[in-house]
Amino acid sequence: MRTLTGKTLFITGASRGIGKAIALRAAADGANIVVAAKSAEPHPSLPGTIHSAAREIEEAGGRALPLAVDIRDPEQIADAVAQAAQTFGGIDILVNNASAISLTGTLETPAKRFDLMTAVNMRGTFLCSQACIPHLRRAANPHILVLSPPIALEPRWLGPHLAYTMSKYGMSMCVMGLAEEFRDDGIAVNALWPKTVVATAALAMLGGMVKPDLCRRPEIVADAAHALLTRPSREITGRFLLDEEVLAEEGVTDFAPYAVSPGSPLLPDLFL
Repeated sequence: MRTLTGKTLFITGASRGIGKAIALRAAADGANIVVAAKSAEPHPSLPGTIHSAAREIEEAGGRALPLAVDIRDPEQIADAVAQAAQTFGGIDILVNNASAISLTGTLETPAKRFDLMTAVNMRGTFLCSQACIPHLRRAANPHILVLSPPIALEPRWLGPHLAYTMSKYGMSMCVMGLAEEFRDDGIAVNALWPKTVVATAALAMLGGMVKPDLCRRPEIVADAAHALLTRPSREITGRFLLDEEVLAEEGVTDFAPYAVSPGSPLLPDLFL
């Protein structure tokens, strides 16, 4: 049985949503989880903090290191990576999950929002990868997993929300580039994306555009991430994978239990 027992995962944005679900799945194996996120104090409209996530991780069987990190700040990233390596003796896996979203057109996207998405999504992925790679080079089965979509340069993905799409494609370009650059080091760099919309706190930020009943739960992405991160790193890199296809390769045929409302129609994800 493939397992993450004893592995150390540095997960950005792990205080809630998909990031926390990935953390809890790894914790069930007895993994060490670095909860790297901004939410040190309760947010007025979003659930969870690094501390509440850490408690859940430890209750699930893992070890947790909650660190308040703004991934727009390279010094905070460097400090967090150093603390993680010192606490757990190294870093085996980086999950670039943190992301900012605004599905707005060009005229409705202020510079501040554009800068936030670019800084968190593309720049944050690059900087976190840069900081973790020296530790990953020393790991037995190193992985970088990026929560970003396959790149398809089609007008339908760029026209409605250009700024957001550029920032997410920037994350995906990091996957392509890092996979090639560090192929000889045996560091797997892959992208994972949900086939259907996933019910997370981000839905509330979209103003009710998507009903939760049309979504799947974050656990489907977490299970797919676990399957991917336990594969030999030299055998899979530079891939853009969907959660459902990863699990299908593992022999999963029934995806109904992942639905928020089993039997309801599911909404395909934004970039699919």
